[in-house]
Amino acid sequence: MFLENTVNHKEQFGWIEVICGSMFSGKTEELIRRLKRAQFAKQKIEIFKPDVDTRYHQDMVVSHDANEIRSTPVPAAANIAILAQGCDVVGIDEAQFFDDEIVRVCNDLANQGIRVIVAGLDMDFKGNPFGPMPALMATAEYVTKVHAVCTRTGNLAHYSFRKTANDKLVLLGETEEYEPLSRAAYFDAMQKNQEE
Repeated sequence: MFLENTVNHKEQFGWIEVICGSMFSGKTEELIRRLKRAQFAKQKIEIFKPDVDTRYHQDMVVSHDANEIRSTPVPAAANIAILAQGCDVVGIDEAQFFDDEIVRVCNDLANQGIRVIVAGLDMDFKGNPFGPMPALMATAEYVTKVHAVCTRTGNLAHYSFRKTANDKLVLLGETEEYEPLSRAAYFDAMQKNQEE
């Protein structure tokens, strides 16, 4: 379980928390939970998401369970630095879709005393590290890896298997396009795809 940093209140620096995992693992749900707790504590929060993510709503971060919180869609990571001034807590969803500048932006915000909570896929559909997520995980004080349940075995899943033949790196989708798989199920599915 994640606990907020509360030891030294005189320290002026913030920190970075990364929530990562496969699709359907509860990343956005956990991001929203942490942000709503901060809101309840009367902290000034701002939430950002890439403007390419329009799956559920243009101006909301929405989990697969329909839990939601208002957000600001931005075209690039650099916009976050401008819009986050004066905040206590900054939330960023779908960080894998941002450019590499997101790493510098998150570190700059943390260095200004802001708590930065970032959620994103740690691997793409091919099982490779996704975009800026590895660098964010390396520089974060806290990394929480959440898991889905494999739709084929019932074991923990940490792969996002793409069921469609589309080979584009970025393909927004839901259960029609993706399913969470365990390592063994993912390996079997990828082998079957290569044989076909």
